[in-house]
Amino acid sequence: MSDTTPIVQIRNLHKRFGRIHAVNDISLDVERGEVVVIIGPSGSGKSTLLRCVNRLEVPNGGSISIDGIEIHNDESQINQMRAEVGMVFQQFNLFPHMTALENIVLGPVVVRNWERERAEILAHELLAKVGIPEKADAYPEQLSGGQQQRVAIARSLAMQPKIMLFDEPTSALDPEMIKEVLDVMLDLAHEGMTMLVVSHEMGFARAAAKRIVFMDQGQIIEITTPELLFTAPKHERTQRFLSQILH
Repeated sequence: MSDTTPIVQIRNLHKRFGRIHAVNDISLDVERGEVVVIIGPSGSGKSTLLRCVNRLEVPNGGSISIDGIEIHNDESQINQMRAEVGMVFQQFNLFPHMTALENIVLGPVVVRNWERERAEILAHELLAKVGIPEKADAYPEQLSGGQQQRVAIARSLAMQPKIMLFDEPTSALDPEMIKEVLDVMLDLAHEGMTMLVVSHEMGFARAAAKRIVFMDQGQIIEITTPELLFTAPKHERTQRFLSQILH
């Protein structure tokens, strides 16, 4: 695809859970190298939207294209797409019986068919990148929450994804551990990684986002820049939300 084509194209997306219309007719483009941060109250559909992008949830309508290819419910196509789209969750989801290094090596060896030695070299580089090179042989239970989340980020990066999705990656962390994870994400943003981030961290949104999407009740209420969001939000609902979270 040409570099001018958005790497993520979401068109008229719907997702329902029974009577709940979690994602209601959402359309959104994400450009290559762009950081888009999605904010909004709990239950507004932010995480569901993200989970639809990599098909952890199957939409009820609309379309999603990744790098010019529309994603359908074909399992081999979905697996191929997931190899290009890294996702970091609230919970770290590391394999407890594997060291940090082994957790990171697994994807490139199993999915990408890399030689183990090559994967281990990359894993050590990525542990250094996320600031914990000395934790290669540590098991998850020996790591703090912030360290586990940084291993989870390194694990996603080991697949050399085109896009990174972050679903409230700091919400399960103690306050003093949040900054170390956000710093890693900020570095990725500055390096030009395409990122779609659901987060309550307004400081990160202000520092890293090119655009901020405000959602409520399954719909996009406002899309704007960080500068305009914090100084002149257009929509009354956005103003009310910000007044509650910016003390």
